[in-house]
Amino acid sequence: MPAPRSKPAWIPSPTAIAKINVDAAISKTGNRGAAAALCRDHNGIYLGASSIIFQGITDPAALETLAMALVDDLGLTRFFVASDCKQPTAEDGSRSTPMAAAAGAGGQALGRSSFSRAASSKTASSSSSPTASGVKLGPNGAAFVSSGIPDLDSILGGGFLLGSVVMVMEDSDAPHHLLLLRAFMAQGIVHKQPLLFAGPMKEPRTFLGALPAPVASSKEDARQRAVTGSSDGRASDEGLRIAWQYRKYFGDERTSSAEHRDNKQEFSNDFDLRKPLERHLLNAQHIECVSTQDADTLSDLQDRCSTFISRHPRKDGGNLNAGRIAIQSLCAPQCGYFGKDWDMVSFIRSLKAMVRASNAVAVITFPYTVLSDSFCKRWQHLADTLMSIKAIPDEDKDLAKLLTGYQDMVGFLHVHKVAQTNSQVPVILEASTFSLKLRKRRSLVLERLNQAPVDGSSGPSSGASGSCSSSAQGSQLDF
Repeated sequence: MPAPRSKPAWIPSPTAIAKINVDAAISKTGNRGAAAALCRDHNGIYLGASSIIFQGITDPAALETLAMALVDDLGLTRFFVASDCKQPTAEDGSRSTPMAAAAGAGGQALGRSSFSRAASSKTASSSSSPTASGVKLGPNGAAFVSSGIPDLDSILGGGFLLGSVVMVMEDSDAPHHLLLLRAFMAQGIVHKQPLLFAGPMKEPRTFLGALPAPVASSKEDARQRAVTGSSDGRASDEGLRIAWQYRKYFGDERTSSAEHRDNKQEFSNDFDLRKPLERHLLNAQHIECVSTQDADTLSDLQDRCSTFISRHPRKDGGNLNAGRIAIQSLCAPQCGYFGKDWDMVSFIRSLKAMVRASNAVAVITFPYTVLSDSFCKRWQHLADTLMSIKAIPDEDKDLAKLLTGYQDMVGFLHVHKVAQTNSQVPVILEASTFSLKLRKRRSLVLERLNQAPVDGSSGPSSGASGSCSSSAQGSQLDF
């Protein structure tokens, strides 16, 4: 009897190098071809996949080369390509294969595509361009820093985009914009990212004392329980249990997935608004403060921003360390330059140009009610990401009947515009207005608005004239 054929096994790639399996197929009846690509890391963890159908292309080598667009979508810089396509000879005698095309690109992204795949942070960290703490790579070559609110990061597609200017329109009735600004600043300090803060106060460093501390995570407790084990001596098994016959296939994957979850949690923290940030973190040398109160011009603030941004130039390679700029109430009446509308617009334009060519993010809050309508529109147009926050009245019975969970809301957050890079595809959010709530009265959460059920809508009414069954009164419904 012939020896049984061995089951084909996936051959892993070297450590810290991704592997892409590509394949192509040609239609028998039409002039069409299809290509597919599947990417995994050296542990076999799934990173992304894509499949494309091309009209008029029937060359297998060309199809598999086109499938390499997945490299751009995942932002890979070091990878292997596995293909079963024979190497056809070109007219000049050279070999034209997906491997050769990838090698000819030097392992660099040939271009950015608006069609993206969810790439894990493990892939980004295993590339030749390591990222610093608090920086997450995204599609289209984008890099994000956390806003300090995990829900807001998810809404914006990853966080605040490096090289962008984020503007928040303040509410004149309540200082809820400070909740966003403090979370943004506290997240940067926790990640030990350089911070420049400017505010309309004589001693802006005193504002740092109001920054919240991270919520104590239960991750350390879970790790301690896993190390010490349960009462019978066996370590506790977190997460979902896997059937014994499949356990050998998921051992490494579960470990990598756990590491990925840890990295994801470290990117954005929940902050306890009741506890201040530890004092030793506030005394770090990478924190700068500037007072805008009684300042006749914006030249000093512009010079400080220029010096700060010059220390964080945009780099295609190397460590993507990020800087944060937080400016509170830029056009506040207590500022000496208040009323100089064109000077403030010129400052925002200059800051936007400097930030665009750096690895920094600038967050500016401004009371839009003190600006004229024309200049308020200019400010909004200059923002890469624009948001507004509105406080909720203490007692609004009509609104309480309309929305569920009204008693837990502290305000509304409206996202007007989201920054994007290397893409012409507009960002379309599932919702633009969110409720701002306090979880356990200490951490901020954002939720989509849900309309409360109308009285009597839970069931059919016997006296309803529009009921299909009540044909005695009125005309019957004609379907």
